[in-house]
Amino acid sequence: MPNILICDDESDIVNALRIYLSDPDYTLFSAENGKEAVRMVRENEIHLVLLDIMMPEMDGMTAMQQIRQESNVPIILLTAKSEDTDKLIGLGAGADDYITKPFNPLEVLARVRSQLRRYLKLGAAPAEPEAIRIGGLELSEKEKQLRVDGEAVTLTPKEYEIVRLFMTHPGEVFSPAEIYRQVWHEDPFGAENNVAVHIRHLREKIEINPSDPRYIKVIFGHGYKLEKGGKV
Repeated sequence: MPNILICDDESDIVNALRIYLSDPDYTLFSAENGKEAVRMVRENEIHLVLLDIMMPEMDGMTAMQQIRQESNVPIILLTAKSEDTDKLIGLGAGADDYITKPFNPLEVLARVRSQLRRYLKLGAAPAEPEAIRIGGLELSEKEKQLRVDGEAVTLTPKEYEIVRLFMTHPGEVFSPAEIYRQVWHEDPFGAENNVAVHIRHLREKIEINPSDPRYIKVIFGHGYKLEKGGKV
């Protein structure tokens, strides 16, 4: 059953698209901004994204670029008639198609079905990489296993999710609060210390010298990042 994500900050548009796509063969997800859309694609098996361009917090173009770093899921941009330049930029940046507002219900269905058919039946979805490798770290998402210099390391589920977050975004700095939201899937409300505890345990498992880490670095006043090359 295909999973479709509808992302638009206007609830009326989301509701209209839900009506147009009310098919028992589809499971519909919704998001209000690009940041939420990126998170939902990471956390769910999404087969198609309907993505508005103009949104608060993170616009559709930025969200599409982040999704494209991890997934080849079809993305259909939702654009206004006056956004011809955005259509061209979007298609050049990785969008598969676009639908112009106001929507024609039959056009929405036709474009969604066309993209789903290509993605699901014609082999457009690429095979996932066997592993992510950064320095001496190797993460197999299929096996849910981390290896350090070839040796398997036993991680708790939260430790695994923290490593996965870092390894899929090497060099990117995450605040403790953001790590908590990404891994625990809720606002920390003062629980950020849990992140520091888990990272300390992680360092004990993956670093030769946890007090002088090669991989997980502290950026004072900002948070943590995974060193891209795993170098001191």
